[in-house]
Amino acid sequence: MDILYCLFTVLAMYLCIAYANELTFELPDNEKQCFFESVEKGVESTLEFQVITGGHYDVDMELTAPNGKVLYKDVKKQYDSFTWKAEESGVFKFCFSNEFSTFTHKVVYFDLEVGDEDDQVFKNVDAQATAMTFMETAGQALHDNLNEVLDDQTHFKLRETQGRAFAEDLNGRVMAWSIGETVVVLLIGIGQVLVLRSFFTEKKTSGLTIR
Repeated sequence: MDILYCLFTVLAMYLCIAYANELTFELPDNEKQCFFESVEKGVESTLEFQVITGGHYDVDMELTAPNGKVLYKDVKKQYDSFTWKAEESGVFKFCFSNEFSTFTHKVVYFDLEVGDEDDQVFKNVDAQATAMTFMETAGQALHDNLNEVLDDQTHFKLRETQGRAFAEDLNGRVMAWSIGETVVVLLIGIGQVLVLRSFFTEKKTSGLTIR
């Protein structure tokens, strides 16, 4: 029981150190969407974003501190990652803008991770739990590996979504082009039939005139 209790305590402490927010949302043309996150002073955070579908797969992004200072700003980015440490506690604002696009809406994914997972997770564990050191180390290593697997799966899903959207768009264009070619061929065929009929009609009319 002591071992299980100590293990659960360690896991609870670890989960309280860092948390992440992931979101995929639609960003219509000529619009701007902002999100807000409260961060304590001295906490390191990382914001990663990627445009999944739409246009040239680019958006404008701006990150603002509680005091109004712009920490990050870039235009027409397909994807990027930015890490910062909060100089003061407060609400940070990050905005994605598609105002430069006149008719194309975008689908954007972002991952906000608040807290540094590289901190010493077990520094507050009681000295009597030193016998758990090996289990703690193994648990931390397992958690890190699972995080890496989760990140890889997320990126693979984003690539799959992006590839599927590109394939569907390409398929739509090919279909439209094929329909257009079919219509043109039909119009040319009908035109040729009408021209040939007009030739025979003229000859028949001229023959009646001679009689």
